[in-house]
Amino acid sequence: MSTFLIAGPLTVFLIFVAPLWLFLHYRSKRKSGDGLSTEDLERLNVLSERAEAMQDRVKTLEKILDAESPSWRRNYE
Repeated sequence: MSTFLIAGPLTVFLIFVAPLWLFLHYRSKRKSGDGLSTEDLERLNVLSERAEAMQDRVKTLEKILDAESPSWRRNYE
């Protein structure tokens, strides 16, 4: 008799409550992790601007090196 008092609610919990609980838990985790925070987005924009500026500088340096020493690329490619 005491086994039934424990097994009954445990079975109901495992069949109905636990799956629903897990589903709702992971759904809320997925929704909270979807987007970037405003701080992260701002950092990403700053880094993107810096990368573009760095790319422009590299192109300028390559043009200067091409003009001064046309064979410099053979040493680095």
